[in-house]
Order: sequence, then structure tokens, then C-alpha cells
Amino acid sequence: MSITAERKQELIAEYATHEGDTGSPEVQVAILTSRIVTLTDHFKDHKKDNHSRRGLIKMVNQRRKLLDYLKSKDEGRYTTLIGRLGLRK
Repeated sequence: MSITAERKQELIAEYATHEGDTGSPEVQVAILTSRIVTLTDHFKDHKKDNHSRRGLIKMVNQRRKLLDYLKSKDEGRYTTLIGRLGLRK
């Protein structure tokens, strides 16, 4: 399950740290979170879709790595991001 190009542009505009920013950890985590939520909803109807479940696990692990990196570099940005996305707290 993928997100639309329009939704992706909205996320980039909302979480970008500067103009033209598409690769900062904040943007990447926001896009991954959107895709994870979409796939989680998909699994409510398709419980036996194990092929997509593997992709979900990979996305969750990638998001965890990016969040760990951000926490090690700048804990303030990390705390702000998880608050904005509604993760963990």
C-alpha cells in the first residue's frame, strides 16, 4: 500500500526543516509513519496477507533506525517529532 503523491507532498511541506528539504529524518519518518498507518488499516481486512506484512516490518524497522539516529544527534528534534506524529507519548 502506498500513499498518493499529493499526500507525500503535504507531508514534505509540513515536516521539512528548510526549503526544498526531502531527505531530513523528520520528513522520512513522517512518510514512513503514513505508510505504516495505511498498511495497518489494510491488515484489518486482509489478515493473511503475509507478503505485505514483511514490508510493514521493514518499514517499522527503518523508522526505528531513523528515530534512533535523530535521538542521538539532536534529542530536542526527536522529542518534537514524536510529539507531532503521536508516537510513544
